[in-house]
Amino acid sequence: MGKSVRNDASKKRKVEEITTTANSADDVTTEENLKPPAADTANKKDGDSGNPYDKLRWITVTNDGEPANMIKLVGLKSLFSRQLPKMPRAYIARLVFDTRHESLAILSDDPTVKDSDDEIIGAICFRAFPEMRFAEIAFCAVSASHQVKGYGTKLMNLVKQEGARRGIEYFITYADNYAIGYFKKQGFTKNIAMPKGRYLGLIKDYDGGTMMECYVHPSIDFTRIPEMIQAQRQFILGRVAYKANSSKVYPPLPKDFRPNVEGVSRVNESAARAMAIPGMREAGWTMNDLINAGGQGKEADRQKNALKNEMLSIVRKLEEQQFAWPFREPVDTSEVLDYLDVVTEPIDLSTIEKRIRKGDYYKSKKMLHSDLTLMVNNCKLYNDDASTYVQCAVSLEKYLEHLFNDA
Repeated sequence: MGKSVRNDASKKRKVEEITTTANSADDVTTEENLKPPAADTANKKDGDSGNPYDKLRWITVTNDGEPANMIKLVGLKSLFSRQLPKMPRAYIARLVFDTRHESLAILSDDPTVKDSDDEIIGAICFRAFPEMRFAEIAFCAVSASHQVKGYGTKLMNLVKQEGARRGIEYFITYADNYAIGYFKKQGFTKNIAMPKGRYLGLIKDYDGGTMMECYVHPSIDFTRIPEMIQAQRQFILGRVAYKANSSKVYPPLPKDFRPNVEGVSRVNESAARAMAIPGMREAGWTMNDLINAGGQGKEADRQKNALKNEMLSIVRKLEEQQFAWPFREPVDTSEVLDYLDVVTEPIDLSTIEKRIRKGDYYKSKKMLHSDLTLMVNNCKLYNDDASTYVQCAVSLEKYLEHLFNDA
């Protein structure tokens, strides 16, 4: 199976210097090696299937000794070096030119950049382990001039399609904090399902990096994902229309129509008028729905959200104070064994914040102030008067008085 190209000396290198980042890439080969996605030829109609992948020029290239491919690999190395400045150039060159690694790249259609570094829009460099049915992604990047145009997603889908064609079940990579979000969007997860015995000894662990994995389903055509999503969307909308019976048209109300609002309060009169419209009840609307959707319900929601935001602002201000550090998290009762014997109602800022975000616990700022005061009193009750904790509690108590008086 062979040893990983990464040696022990590089094991401790920062992950941002040795792994993936979705910034830039390039690729190179002869014109004969240019490949459309596998489904392109079969699905084209009159030269255009409507699939954006059909119009892409993409290639796979490896160090096979051919001069044309070597030129392309030099272009890859140059672009990776420009877009990933924290990554050592020698490391990039070693992996890009390693005969066990290969790269898949998307190329520009612009004839003025043909056979230059600018021809390469994006690329992924990876090493496949066919016996173990997985591949490790080393570099993933998109040229700076082509970012935020969807090429990162197209690039990954092409790699998955190529992997599925070869019988690859998993793609695995080490991602730094900047690349985790990108890989999550591409279907990667931190939960490794592949048996450890399949990759143990073939790839290295890297400090500061997060190991991520993506399962490649063999029956999915990854170049047709936009079409699949659109078809699913149309199906769901069709089912919603069927269940909602939205195609049924009710007769209009006559011009002189006056609903019976006898016994209905003025506040709810508009809701009663709306309920008199043909089709409202059949669509599942009730008086309560219309009242809540009207000004009365919206005003209650606005007041509730305003109170929630104001209380969250108070907690944030408290957390920013230097004397708030003893109150930010719950007391660890596994270390302070007698704490609950003294304090019967423990409370802390993180618990208070969770209660606020829940939305229904605090009905007023007075209730919040009561919990904060309880937090101060608990600290005074358990600790000695001369302790640092009590000094912080006194400072917090003074700050609460100032904060709530101003509020």
